[in-house]
Amino acid sequence: MSRKSENTNFVCQNCGKSVIALTNGSYRNHCPFCLYSKHVDENIGDRKSSCNGLMPPAGIVYNTKKGYQIIHTCCKCNAKRLNKVAQHTEMPDDFDIVLQLFDKT
Repeated sequence: MSRKSENTNFVCQNCGKSVIALTNGSYRNHCPFCLYSKHVDENIGDRKSSCNGLMPPAGIVYNTKKGYQIIHTCCKCNAKRLNKVAQHTEMPDDFDIVLQLFDKT
């Protein structure tokens, strides 16, 4: 699957807000408003998961190479995924919600 086909607009299945695709060469895999993600990958970027469960933000970690990452845990199968916090984009992640994740970790 190409990066272009992964990078699409979507409507968040948790909060219902419209999320635009990024134009900075990266792609968005979680909602910047509520930080929920969706379990769509078996391996990063493959879009092959049949689970499709919602993945609420469960905490935050820091990676020296990737920066802050949101821990998402699938409500359906308990899979865990890390996703970079979107900071320097046209639609950055809600910083207040990101800060609340520090209390969960």
